[in-house]
Amino acid sequence: MRILLTVIFSAIVLGCASKSGTERNVLPAPLGTKPDAAAQVQKGNTLFASRDFAGAEQAFRQAIVADAGLAEAHYNLALTLDRAGRKDEAKKHYIEAANLAPGNKVIWDSPPLHQSGGLNHDIEKKSYLDPSPRGF
Repeated sequence: MRILLTVIFSAIVLGCASKSGTERNVLPAPLGTKPDAAAQVQKGNTLFASRDFAGAEQAFRQAIVADAGLAEAHYNLALTLDRAGRKDEAKKHYIEAANLAPGNKVIWDSPPLHQSGGLNHDIEKKSYLDPSPRGF
């Protein structure tokens, strides 16, 4: 019985330690993205996963150059900047990603948009950008 409790406790501790509540994952480029931009997003995602944040930042910036309207590239860049401690610059890209993808729940649930001290945006508020029946 004691061994079983130890195993369960260890599993809980390891499960909690493996992924924090604030950890976020990068997003893939959606289907139909310009090939140059999609390639840079994929490259950035690979670099981000290997914790090469400087390289990931460059790749995401190149994706934005290739397609400035690619919300996922802005979001991924924001995550990368956040990891580098550049919170103010990251926040600008979180906001840009949200403006470009009003229906993307992952982007809209990003920390600066929902945490205390963030933008304090009411996601339930109608928006002219919202394509759903809730919009204007």
